[in-house]
Amino acid sequence: MNKYEQLDLNYIDGQWRKGRSTEVVESFNPYTEESYVKMQAASLEDLDEAYESAKRHQKEWEKTNPFERAGIIRKAIQIMENRKEELVAVLIEESGSTIAKVELELNITMSIMQLAAEFPNKMETIVNESMIPGKKNHMIRKPVGVVGVIGPFNFPMYLSMRSVAPALATGNAVVLKPGHQTPISGGNIIAKIFEEAGLPKGVLQVVHPKISEIGDAFYEHPVPDLISFTGSTGVGKQIGAVCGREVKKTILELGGNNAMVILDDADIETAAKGAIYGRFMHSGQICMAINRIIIDESIFDEFSEKFVEIAKSLKHGDPNQEGTLIGPLIDGNQVERLLEEVKKAKSEGAEILLEGKREGNVLTPTILKGTNDMTTAQNEMFGPVVTLIPAKNEDHALELANDTDAGLSGAVSSRNEKRAFAFAEKMETGMVHINDQSVNDEPYVAFGGEKASGIGRFGREHSLDEFTTWQWISVQEEPRNYPFD
Repeated sequence: MNKYEQLDLNYIDGQWRKGRSTEVVESFNPYTEESYVKMQAASLEDLDEAYESAKRHQKEWEKTNPFERAGIIRKAIQIMENRKEELVAVLIEESGSTIAKVELELNITMSIMQLAAEFPNKMETIVNESMIPGKKNHMIRKPVGVVGVIGPFNFPMYLSMRSVAPALATGNAVVLKPGHQTPISGGNIIAKIFEEAGLPKGVLQVVHPKISEIGDAFYEHPVPDLISFTGSTGVGKQIGAVCGREVKKTILELGGNNAMVILDDADIETAAKGAIYGRFMHSGQICMAINRIIIDESIFDEFSEKFVEIAKSLKHGDPNQEGTLIGPLIDGNQVERLLEEVKKAKSEGAEILLEGKREGNVLTPTILKGTNDMTTAQNEMFGPVVTLIPAKNEDHALELANDTDAGLSGAVSSRNEKRAFAFAEKMETGMVHINDQSVNDEPYVAFGGEKASGIGRFGREHSLDEFTTWQWISVQEEPRNYPFD
């Protein structure tokens, strides 16, 4: 499974093959900026063949014995465990992930697969009595059919697998389009793992089209019954609009403008450490990352001094080195974007508490003191830039935290757990973590956002529900009396 083995191809109908497009997809090592892989992009014809293959093979896969489907998922987990060193290398080289981030990503990837392995035996039929005499109602849980999955670059393996594994486990066929910056770690490696695990040909496809060439075709195509997308809110709205027009189900996990609130009785050091992790893990390229830190003004100076002190000590640079927390951003365009956002915030009156420095695609922490109206507080930074905002009191802190269209994750720090819990319940966000930070993801809880942060939930039975549908079949076992009899 090294990077030179069949990884510069699309995977369609069980065959590794070049795309038919004249366009090229190329990914780069974000730290060295050297080319990692280059491949011919998938054309519209390739995409159509992938979806038609998935449709053709889905019914047979649905009928496969549930123990066999579960066994394939578990074998895929074992392959990942056996080949962990190779997976670590791919994620570091292609996505710029640090060692600590890769370990986290692989652990949660295998955890969501373990959850998915339980699903084949939960494809139940429920039989109950009817309000109509002599009738039996059968409610049958079924796969939705063909699932189109669009993955991002930041946690490429996990955020693709989070949809792929539950979809396959419940009897769906899948067409996966990984992020163009991470076509291997978010796509082809997953296909190779399942191929080795014995997944039948045609059940999983991986395509690498250029959006500039195919436009909306991936989610507008008539075959997929469900589109699962993880990425920006802007693109998610476009997908939602198209799928709504086509009456197609969606799962949208979108951006966040996550707030961590530090109440006046918080443990300063504990809160500062949590905030450091929640903002700067994977250089802040996490949808759940803290974007704003809202601090009671009575402890603002004490917290900000501790936060800046820890940030200055963070190891940055080569993601291959142990202890590196801040590695490269995915590409130079993201560095330029962040520097422009900071420049604009300065012009709006933001105070620089710590100035970030650029080293290639690595950007060291930038910490601002500002207001909720500033550019860096209004926009999701998706990088190592954070805005500290003073709040007059608890009510003001809640008002600031909720003053955003996003609602993915959040955190609140207080020595009084009852107070913190009451505050968390009023936060307009899908997830809140007390005396921790906003970056948390576990397979056996409900993961997802409110407002413009998305539609749907992952984890627990929620993933089972998202990738399945119900059919009601009634049986009239005795002749029914109609009004005209």
